[in-house]
Amino acid sequence: MRNDQSLMRKSHFLGTKIRNLRKRNNLTMEDLSARCIRVDASSAPSVSYLSMIERGKRVPSAEMLAVIATVFQKDVDWFLDDVPEESAITPDKGRRGGISGMALEPSFLFSNDILQIAIPEMLSQTGISGRQFAHLLIRAHQEHHQNHFPDLERAAEEVGLKRMPLSLDEMLDIAKGVGLKIKWIDSTPQEVIDERGVSSHQLVTSFFEPPSTIYINKMLKNRPSRLKYDLAAHIGHCVLHNKDGLKSVMISGRKLQMDEEVTMQSNTLNAQDILHAWRDFESSFFAGALLCPKVPYRQLLDRHGYEIEVHKQLQVSASVAMRRMTVVSPYPHWHYFDAYAPGKLKAVYRGNGIPLPWGNMRLVEDPCQHWAVFRMISEPSVGTSAQISILNVGNEPRIYCCESIKVEDSAGNPHVLCAGIDLNPAIEAQGKDALSIAHDLKAACVTGGGSVAIPKHIKSDLVSIAKILNINWIERGIKNDARLICSRGAVCPRQPSCYQAGKSQCDGAE
Repeated sequence: MRNDQSLMRKSHFLGTKIRNLRKRNNLTMEDLSARCIRVDASSAPSVSYLSMIERGKRVPSAEMLAVIATVFQKDVDWFLDDVPEESAITPDKGRRGGISGMALEPSFLFSNDILQIAIPEMLSQTGISGRQFAHLLIRAHQEHHQNHFPDLERAAEEVGLKRMPLSLDEMLDIAKGVGLKIKWIDSTPQEVIDERGVSSHQLVTSFFEPPSTIYINKMLKNRPSRLKYDLAAHIGHCVLHNKDGLKSVMISGRKLQMDEEVTMQSNTLNAQDILHAWRDFESSFFAGALLCPKVPYRQLLDRHGYEIEVHKQLQVSASVAMRRMTVVSPYPHWHYFDAYAPGKLKAVYRGNGIPLPWGNMRLVEDPCQHWAVFRMISEPSVGTSAQISILNVGNEPRIYCCESIKVEDSAGNPHVLCAGIDLNPAIEAQGKDALSIAHDLKAACVTGGGSVAIPKHIKSDLVSIAKILNINWIERGIKNDARLICSRGAVCPRQPSCYQAGKSQCDGAE
């Protein structure tokens, strides 16, 4: 048996491996300790000592590690750095959304002290502002919890009493009831130029002035859905934060790198940036919950097969209605994009973990132009936009369906909203082999040059899933050709590839 000094030099992943093994075998620390005692009581770890091992605070003796290895039927060497298998050290996120996690190991390099030094340096070198990083943190938190924030839902229900729809007069009464005064301002859209030379417009829609006044753009009188959203968000700030830290100005139009607000931001990770970004998120979530309370809205969607048109009944924006779909649906595997152009995603939610085709923090040279949300930006809208897509995720094909809608924001900028779901979990829930079906559909698409009418045997399975989920646009998507999409052109599965020699072959379609 190797000596304890040798163990210390090769134990950087040991605690993580033990913890992940234990969790993947559905054992508590009490369970594992008890099993170790049955193997060798004299060398078995106590629960408290096992906890310290898993957190990297202690290294087990050679004898203790041998006992743990016996319980899990592993060789002792498997636990040491000689075999740092990715699956052994990366936490299993299950079906939670967002990008794949990474193991923060060796733990001594990911201590709070080291991260506090390294993260600001990383932001400085990459040009990412502290506010952008704050939004990334919040989105990861949102996706990890799959939009489940019951405390915010309850706060909105206490204010709105689960009424739906709320009229503009009722919203004004609620604002008055929480102590807000309203004044109207004149402001016209301002032209801004982004870093690629593309022109668009921004409009200040409302802002708060202490102690209790909201200034609202008169233009919103002609856009009641946006007016109700701004009121709801300001009400959220009052209810949730007691009007503390209200520094955000509500703007319609995409956030551009050339904006004065952005260029003045520091790359320093400021605690106030995190706090204000989080409060903005909470107030935005509150606004959606106030305008579309969970139970009544779910019942409405169920009656109308999750049609996006329900937003007109409620006099809310399509954006609010689609974002709330991802929250209230009993099916958790949703995604949502708000795209102003390829490479310009204003809002993203990925409760199903779908890879981003590209993000806002860097441009890519090989975007895939076959994502429905981006095709609609440059194509005229005719008929339904519902699309069945096949995308490789972790080297395995997954089947997605989405519905997109082209709209204009209050500043007059066109953009596309897209809500979609991952169909693989729904297929598996019916006892079908989702991976096999996805492979068959992918093969058919490749043979068809990238898109194909869905084969009859697959169509039958998907139609039954659409009826079970009660989402009408899945059935419409099934009637259209399925399309291959990819996260980057360089990994395009089409034959011939859309992307060759560093240039998209379909640039004109972007």
